[in-house]
Amino acid sequence: MSNTKNPRPVEAKGKLGVLTPGMGAVASTFVAGVEAVRRGLAKPIGSITQMQTIRLGKRTEHRAPLIRDFVPLAPLADLEFGGWDIFEDNLYEAAKKAAVLEPVLVEALKAELSRVAPMKAVFDQAYVRNLSGPNVKKCATKMDAAESLMRDIETWKRAHGVDRIVMVWCGSTEVFHKPNAVHATVAAFEKGLKENHPDIAPSMIYAYAALKLGVPFANGAPNLSVDTPALLELAATTKTPICGKDFKTGQTLMKTIIAPGLKARMLGLNGWFSTNILGNRDGEVLDDPGSFKTKEESKLSVLDQILQPDLYPDLYKNFFHKVRIDYYPPRGDNKEGWDNIDIAGWLGYPMQIKVNFLCRDSILAAPIVLDLALFSDLAKRAGMHGIQEWLSFYFKSPMHAEGLYPEHDLFIQHMKLKNTLRHMMGETLITHLGLDYYEGEDAE
Repeated sequence: MSNTKNPRPVEAKGKLGVLTPGMGAVASTFVAGVEAVRRGLAKPIGSITQMQTIRLGKRTEHRAPLIRDFVPLAPLADLEFGGWDIFEDNLYEAAKKAAVLEPVLVEALKAELSRVAPMKAVFDQAYVRNLSGPNVKKCATKMDAAESLMRDIETWKRAHGVDRIVMVWCGSTEVFHKPNAVHATVAAFEKGLKENHPDIAPSMIYAYAALKLGVPFANGAPNLSVDTPALLELAATTKTPICGKDFKTGQTLMKTIIAPGLKARMLGLNGWFSTNILGNRDGEVLDDPGSFKTKEESKLSVLDQILQPDLYPDLYKNFFHKVRIDYYPPRGDNKEGWDNIDIAGWLGYPMQIKVNFLCRDSILAAPIVLDLALFSDLAKRAGMHGIQEWLSFYFKSPMHAEGLYPEHDLFIQHMKLKNTLRHMMGETLITHLGLDYYEGEDAE
């Protein structure tokens, strides 16, 4: 397949800077992990960009290179790290406090992690009620805050000799709100920045600053952030890739694996009850009902889109879906999720599935941060801009073009991601039908 619409990406020359608003458990685990891999202390397990292959052509051709050898991704050796946080801890101190990684590994990486200290953050406690910290910018207006962030980015880029930058939001979940008139156009948004409009959240200010400078932005939280008409317009103007929302890690990852299987077998669903306990800073933030509402909306949307009750009313029209998250400090970053799934089989006979996922939240999120950083940079070098739907694989609430529904099925998302890479490099797409099918070939 020719690659006429999207030119092949130019080579990744020079250093790639990865800036993270939020330098707590997720960011420190991500950076420590990359440093450990660079030093040969561990493997990048969970990272598609580093460990997965991609089939090219027919199975008889036996072409299955690693993705990192197929597309020109920035090598791990060329990554530089920085970011902002409301706390003053450098990444070594943050990693120790988060207690995600074994102390022996954190100590082995002390020199590398200690070099990465946070810049002063843009913060508004009205949006994250359960946190406060001293490392916060004092700006007269939200436009002043955005301009301060842009200066931070440019200064940091020069200081670290970085050629390109991507931004991945690793900060907290903000309180729930919907877009309104101030988010409708770039002009309205910039007016709102100057007038300190209360509906412009800190994450939107980071997104605005990034997009103004042409820096790709990936949103790892369920916040609106870049998912508004104004910032979509800005991304189009500056030709910048964007993607989000909310890293797909624990319980929702399981839902996007199990639900497609139920639908494929035409098994009915009567109810899905999900509850979590979590003790890290994210759990503390989500203990506030406003922030939990944002997360709840993200989690609840998944099943409806996968199961399509409008198409299959006999199976899925009236299923009950409940999600709970409880803050439980003793558990720390080791989140535990319980799912009780009431399903229906032949003639409506009831059955149950029980899932108890004892996961590590930041361990699951860290490789997502890496992949999004590398793929966002790749998209930018390929001339791709706006919403990157092919990266929906990584998100609970994938951004999507107007008039379309978000794709939540993990396996469809995975196929779309790989086919986008094939298209980008001028390779034939893998499909379920066509010449390959009739010659006995099938999809990966």
